[in-house]
This record gives sequence, C-alpha cells and structure tokens, in this order.
Amino acid sequence: GLVDTRASRPAYHCGYCGSRRQASCMWAHSMTVQDYQDLIDRGWRRSGKYVYKPVMNQTCCPQYTIRCRPLHFQPSKSHKKVLKKMLKFLAKGEISKGNCEDEPMDSAVDDAVVGDFALINKLDIRCDLKTLSDDLKESFESEDMKGKDSKKEESTELIQSQDVEEKLGSGEPSHLVKVHTAPKPGKGADLSKPPCRKAKEIRKERKRLKLMQQNPAGEPEGFQAQSQPPSLFPPKAKSNQPKSLEDLILESLPEDASHKLEVRLVPVSFEDPEFKSSFSQSFSLYVKYQMAIHQDPPDECGKTEFTRFLCSSPLEAENRHNGPDCGYGSFHQQYWLDGKIIAVGVIDILPYCVSSVYLYYDPDYSFLSLGVYSALREIAFTRQLHEKASQLSYYYMGFYIHSCPKMKYKGQYRPSDLLCPETYVWVPIEQCLPSLENSKYCRLNQDPEAVDEGRCKEPDRLQVFHKKAIMPYGVYKKHQKDPGEEATVLQYASLVGQTCSERMLLFRN
Repeated sequence: GLVDTRASRPAYHCGYCGSRRQASCMWAHSMTVQDYQDLIDRGWRRSGKYVYKPVMNQTCCPQYTIRCRPLHFQPSKSHKKVLKKMLKFLAKGEISKGNCEDEPMDSAVDDAVVGDFALINKLDIRCDLKTLSDDLKESFESEDMKGKDSKKEESTELIQSQDVEEKLGSGEPSHLVKVHTAPKPGKGADLSKPPCRKAKEIRKERKRLKLMQQNPAGEPEGFQAQSQPPSLFPPKAKSNQPKSLEDLILESLPEDASHKLEVRLVPVSFEDPEFKSSFSQSFSLYVKYQMAIHQDPPDECGKTEFTRFLCSSPLEAENRHNGPDCGYGSFHQQYWLDGKIIAVGVIDILPYCVSSVYLYYDPDYSFLSLGVYSALREIAFTRQLHEKASQLSYYYMGFYIHSCPKMKYKGQYRPSDLLCPETYVWVPIEQCLPSLENSKYCRLNQDPEAVDEGRCKEPDRLQVFHKKAIMPYGVYKKHQKDPGEEATVLQYASLVGQTCSERMLLFRN
C-alpha cells in the first residue's frame, strides 16, 4: 500500500457538539485489505480514500471504534419488530400505523464532520435508541398491568421487569426475557407464583384425587400426575426457542406476496458490469437521500462527491482460497424492491470483519427503518461469510460516542466491544460504560501494566517511498535536513504501529 500523510490537521467543526476538534489523517493511494484491517484495529477509519484517526485525548467527543460479535448476536425486541415490519410489508404491502415515528429518519442530524470528513459512518446518521427504550418501557408497563391483581403479584412483576432490563443490558440472548415475562405453572407448590395460579393448581389436584378414588387401577398414573402435574411446558418450550436472525430475515413469503426484495452484492469497480449498469440509479438515490435527510444543497452532492466518497476506495480487491467466495475489498450492497434500488449499504469485507462504511436510502421508505434493517442484514451477512472464512467473525460499526445521546444506540447490538485508545485491545462494552459515565475519555483497558504491543519499536525499519525508490527510514533520514521531518515520520509510525509501518509505503517528496 502507498500512503501520503499529514500527521496532524487543523481543528475542524464537530457535528456532534459544535466544538472544534483534531484528527490525524492520510491519503491512501492504495492499501491491502490486511493493511486496513490492522489500521481500523488501531482506531483508524476511512471515508473514500481519506483515512483518519481522532486524537482521542484531545478531541471534544472521543470516538471509540465499536464492533459487534455476530456469532453470538441475538436480536432485541426492537430489532425483531423492524424485521417483522419488513416481512409484513413484503407479504401484504401493509404499513403499520406510527411506523414513521419508529425512527427519526427525517430528523436534521448534523453531519459529524465537514469538508473531507463529510460522510460519516452509516450508523452515525441513524439513531434507533428512542425506539429501543420505548419498546422496553412498553414491555415493562404491560407486564406491570398484568400483575396488579394483588400486592404479591405486583412485586413479582416489578422484580421480573428489573430482571429483564438487566438481561438486556448484559447482552444475554433475548429469549431469556420470555422466561421472566410469561409465568407458567411449575412442579408442585411455588410460593412466588400469583395466588390465582395456586388456586388453579389446588382445583386440578382435587380433580385428580377424585379420579384416582373412582379408578383405583389408574393409581400409578394418578401418583405420577401428582408428583408432576400436567403442564404446557413441552409445547411452550418449543415455541419459546428464539428464531435465529436468519429465520427472521428469510422467513418464506406467500406466492402472492405484494413486494419482492432482493439484496445484491456489487464490487465497487467501474470495471464491474453490474456496478456500472446500476451507477446512474444508485447516484440518483444518493442525491435524493442527501438532500432530504441531510438538507445538502444540490451542488454538494454531485457525481464527483458521490464517486470520491462512496465509489473510490484504496482497498485492493483480493481473493484467497480460504476466503469468502465474493473476495475481499469494497462493495455496495444494493436493496432492490420490485426492480428498483431503495437502499445501498457501502461495506468493506476485510480478513476479520465486515466494516460498515455508509448507508443511503430512499426517504419514501423511511417507515421500513432501513438503517436498522440493513445493519441486521449485514450482521447476518457476516455470519454467512464466516462459514467459508472462519477468521471473518466481526461486524465493525464505525465509532461509538458515549457523550452523544444519538450514538448510544450502537451499544444495543450486543454483544459488542470497544477499542482501548491506548493499548488497542478490545474490551466488552459492559465493562466500559461505568468509566465512560464518569469521563468522556478513558483508557478502557483496566490492566494498568498493559502497553500497546503493536507500537513502533524500530522506526528505522519503516518503509519510505522517495524519488521513485523504496527505502527504510534509517536510510532516508540520512539525506534529510528538515528538522520537522523526523517528528512527522515518527508520529506516523506511532499511529500506524510497527507492522503497518514496515508493510505500507510512506510517500515523501
């Protein structure tokens, strides 16, 4: 890979809080997928060919790289609601009342960055936190209503609601919620059960004893029934097995379905016939989205801007025998509804992850919550790729900003991890939240002895491209007289780490 760096950058406007902040940045002429994988694992992010890294301990709104673990992902109640809404729309063309309020698709969310940073990660634009909290509130309120027949039942339900909240907060599978919110008769007397259940069991017991007295021959069955009262456990246990994400997405539609949705993966390359043939429609959708959702004037969302940020990528396409069939590189995941593109997810497929870059969609379909829907599809897609490429097992969602309420919802895709900005190790988000409540900037790694294992220890081995020749920095610096050059190169080395500094070429003129 070949990169040209300006190790620091003047402060720019922060779209989250309005302050000024700094980032390190570089222009990537070309880069292998492994280069970029290693860079995002050190807190970098790309927008087109522009690669940037927030100066975490100086910026107003620290941006922590966040990744979800799809292999253990369980959709929340809110996620299932979005998937069912899509299925209902495809099957019957139904649009539920209030769907447009589920997600503030038309809210004037400020862009996080301007100028070269104009396009932020797709999930930064979308915010479904309100939906998630509202769903939980509804769920708890309905459970509380059920339990107001007696003081005992009310207290039981409140404890269950609290338990549900703890389970969701811990990232445990959502099917655990069902166990707490749907009380069932247990084996024998259970003092924690509501009185009405207990009375019902007593009546059943009396009926069984009466039958036993009438039919002595059935005595063994009677005693068996007494020790294990008949219950609805077997069928309910079956139905309580949560549907997988794939089941919810790919549920079969009737033959006379109202709509047909097709998701196509297209390589970002003008040499690809499918990318080329759909470019015009894709670009028109982008313009419609930018103008409606971000209130961009027409001159700021032209073909040049679109191509530069969403169709230009420094990543070199690559195929490996043990990699996914589609290969590695940058792609557009197009959502075709009845032969028309209604959304495009821009993604990078890397050795260890699918990295979400951006999403644009048709505002006319805001009621389908396409931001959340596409994220769930991409999580499922990561799981699919993992079957062929076992190392590919993460879904990177860009940056998480705890101090920005519009961004906190990213933490709802559990289980997920945040990247420590000092040691570059992944820390489960549950462990990070208490520290982030106290301070915007945190060293997330709780081991005080831990250091950045990937730091640049031998800067002289860094590779430089100078005057059409490749040389180690140790040779290059002997011919340099500029006192500021060494500081610039050493800062670059510290930010990209030893491995990338030896593998990528740093352009110097």
